[in-house]
Amino acid sequence: MKKAVMMLSLVLALVFILNIGYSIYIRQSVETANLYWGSRGNEVIEVQKRLKNWGYYDGVVDGIYGAKTYSAVRKFQAKNGLAVDGVVGDATKRALGIPVAETKYQTTRGASGRDNTYLLAQAIHGEARGEPYIGQVAVGAVILNRVNHPSFPNTIPGVIFQPGAFTAVSDGQIYMNPGDTALKAARDALNGWDPSGGAIYYYNPAKTTNQWIYSRPVITVIGKHRFAK
Repeated sequence: MKKAVMMLSLVLALVFILNIGYSIYIRQSVETANLYWGSRGNEVIEVQKRLKNWGYYDGVVDGIYGAKTYSAVRKFQAKNGLAVDGVVGDATKRALGIPVAETKYQTTRGASGRDNTYLLAQAIHGEARGEPYIGQVAVGAVILNRVNHPSFPNTIPGVIFQPGAFTAVSDGQIYMNPGDTALKAARDALNGWDPSGGAIYYYNPAKTTNQWIYSRPVITVIGKHRFAK
């Protein structure tokens, strides 16, 4: 009986140690992830403090990455010869003097939810979860087409969180957990499948109130979305 109790105690102690190590690993992955509109936490506070000290930011240091932080980051990036996308990635962190980890937690499911595949899947899920699978891949492809287009930010977070670009960001659906279908669609888009035919816009004519979008030449129609250039 004593031996069994000792063995159980050892197992529980091992599980406890592993959980602590995993929590530290996850916390580090979150703290070293890209920061963008909607991010929260201590690292955002650090960014805000530095930008405020240097005259780029005049908002409250509250750890919430909103419009004022986004604007300040873009001003800082432009002044320092960085890609002006409003995303605090490794290059911007280094310019701000914030330490950057050598490695990052890379997985499509992502404990931090901030790696590119997972973020793309969140956008697909928020924007097109009721659409046929090919239409979900097409929405992911549009985001990637924008990354490669000179008129848009040159990173996936930059495109997704560009103010006013996507309804899912405006109404908060971007923060929903994507299902396996959206994750698969994100991977297919990242692997080069583009059912949109090179589109950089899409819209649902039954829902859009933006009259300008109707001036864009339509490339294809998939489900309820029209994909345009």
